[in-house]
Amino acid sequence: MNAIAPPAATAEALEFNPLDPAFIADPYPFYRRLREAAPVFKTPQGFWLITRYDDVAVALRDRRFGKDFAGNMQRRYGANRMDEPAVASLAKTMLVQDPPDHTRLRGLVTKAFTARRVADMRPRIRALVDEQLDRVADKGEMDVMRDLAHRLPVIVICDMLGIPEEHRAPFLAGSNVNGRILEPVPMTREELDQANRNTQMAGVYFNQLCELRRREPRDDLTTELVKAEEAGDKLSAEELQANIGLLFGAGHETTTNLIGNGLLALHRNPEEWERLKADPSLVPNAIEELLRYDSSVQITGRVTHAEVEIGGVTLAAKESIVTLLGAANRDPAQYPDPDRLDVGRQHVRPMSFGGGIHHCLGAQLARLEAELVFTALIERLPNLTLPEKDTPAWRRSFTLRGLSKLPAVWH
Repeated sequence: MNAIAPPAATAEALEFNPLDPAFIADPYPFYRRLREAAPVFKTPQGFWLITRYDDVAVALRDRRFGKDFAGNMQRRYGANRMDEPAVASLAKTMLVQDPPDHTRLRGLVTKAFTARRVADMRPRIRALVDEQLDRVADKGEMDVMRDLAHRLPVIVICDMLGIPEEHRAPFLAGSNVNGRILEPVPMTREELDQANRNTQMAGVYFNQLCELRRREPRDDLTTELVKAEEAGDKLSAEELQANIGLLFGAGHETTTNLIGNGLLALHRNPEEWERLKADPSLVPNAIEELLRYDSSVQITGRVTHAEVEIGGVTLAAKESIVTLLGAANRDPAQYPDPDRLDVGRQHVRPMSFGGGIHHCLGAQLARLEAELVFTALIERLPNLTLPEKDTPAWRRSFTLRGLSKLPAVWH
């Protein structure tokens, strides 16, 4: 594993290995040192790390920054990786496309995530939250990740995609979403093989789902996308499968981690948990603060399409950029005392959902799901505690920050 070190000028500089367990457990001290010493820093591997809030905002919103997924993969892995099933599938998604393809693909699904459509889902989502808590309430314990944080958003996105209830058990059992393919440190052959297997298995199912919706159309996203593919001018068969897979994965993974990371943060700062219990009207604002404090998505990549100056540094065209969203969210120039969790903090605008044309489609849905989860926990399990909050089990990922388990107990 190649380590990345900030400039030698900082005597206390950490060595940065994005997959080191100590870094994954708490990346924020390194972010702080890098933000102070070299906020626009070129790594020995040739890509740039951007850490300050204002600079990250520019990189996410300025059209001189784009995706160039194929070029990035070639620089990272060499010429032949685009043929790997996991890479080839991801390349067909709106996540890594530039306009006009990004505009075309995103336009096909935007209406499913409008503020009105999301608001209309509130009663159904609250009922689902209660269902999940009903399953465990009498036991006095649960694994928050398995029993609540994962199950809820999976059921919601299954509803939206029209996945029949009798097909859902494998999805509810666990997640195969892996952000490693998006990370600047290349995957090992073993990791890539596993990603390929997961992609191929998912592809088989989503093809079957599309066939089902061709025969039995419903009021769901898959039916809408199948219609677009059948029209022949908006969506290819490969794009259909890849983007349904993307919607399923992105539709639950970040929400799962928002719930887990957020609950852990509140119980590591018990005075803030008590504030929420005393005044549940703070919950919507608390969600923004939890997004800022420990973002589910830590990084997102861009490529310069032209020469551009950012943070006082001139970058040539075709430079690979990694914006550190987690670092931007802790920038003291944007947030006073940024390492302190404050559920009443005002004017919180976290970078956690990205920005610009790639701003997360499901941001409002994730917020709503988290709001209803934390509200229900306050109402129904106010005595919930996390016995392992000081030694939590973090997943081995730099891009997607989340827990593999989070035991909770109550009486």
